[in-house]
Amino acid sequence: MDAKQLVSELQDLRDSGHLSDALLRYAVRSIERSDPRFDWVGVYLLNSENNELWLHNYVGSPTEHARIPVGTGVCGTAVEQASNMRVDDVSEVENYLACDPDVQSELVVLIRAGDEIFGQLDLDSSEKSAFTDEDETALGMVADKLAEQLAAERR
Repeated sequence: MDAKQLVSELQDLRDSGHLSDALLRYAVRSIERSDPRFDWVGVYLLNSENNELWLHNYVGSPTEHARIPVGTGVCGTAVEQASNMRVDDVSEVENYLACDPDVQSELVVLIRAGDEIFGQLDLDSSEKSAFTDEDETALGMVADKLAEQLAAERR
């Protein structure tokens, strides 16, 4: 994935007046197309009132997990711990929420501005240990650009 290019494209969308909904969709589709390891790519947004993550949009197999309580599964645990999570083998996660039986590894990168968490990018792969430090760094750049727009809309 060319994160710098995607960040530039997201900025162009912002400059053209597009709101976070369009940026989130564009990011999800672009990330999924960028690498065959990325079998499922989605965005969950944090609903602080309900202490839940709500599925915004995704590309991949349908999921029954449209809402995930904070603290549940990899996604909810990432928010609870306020940190990204990379899981090389999901079968080793006690409270893992299985969306697809073929998923072997998962990467969650928080969309945040400072201490405020807006949501997360969530990626699944049918390969064990599919995600690298470079993937996490690249997705962090994209998440930061998305956070800029989400923060601007909340002001």
